[in-house]
Amino acid sequence: MTDIATRQHWMAVLARATQGEIDALLQQTGPLPTHELLKAPQTGTVMVEGRAGGAGRRFNLGEATVTRCVVRLEGGAMGFSYALGRDGRKARLAAVTDALLQGEAETGPLRRGVFALAQKQQAARELASRKAAATKVDFFTLVRGG
Repeated sequence: MTDIATRQHWMAVLARATQGEIDALLQQTGPLPTHELLKAPQTGTVMVEGRAGGAGRRFNLGEATVTRCVVRLEGGAMGFSYALGRDGRKARLAAVTDALLQGEAETGPLRRGVFALAQKQQAARELASRKAAATKVDFFTLVRGG
């Protein structure tokens, strides 16, 4: 059985991944498993909230396009996905991956692939953060006289 935090983690990784990255993960397991679409990829919008200063009051930032999908594998495992944008194939592949991961051992090839993808995503975030920090300007005021 998979704990909730672990599943939330891999679902977040899949949501941030590209269709090509998810496709590459699934190729490790062979052909795409037979699955039933319980909810075919559907595109809609969600309201994105922000916080003033990152920790202040919440406010509505705007809407984002999201595609969701729900599948069931032959063995009964259900997979869910939500992905930014309109890529129905990505949402479907992510849902199939979610379903497969639920039945895989912690050391399975698919889980190792998701872990490697998570590390790649984290490295990209850290690089972007370092680049942004390098452009930071500190403003200060000089006091004249006394």
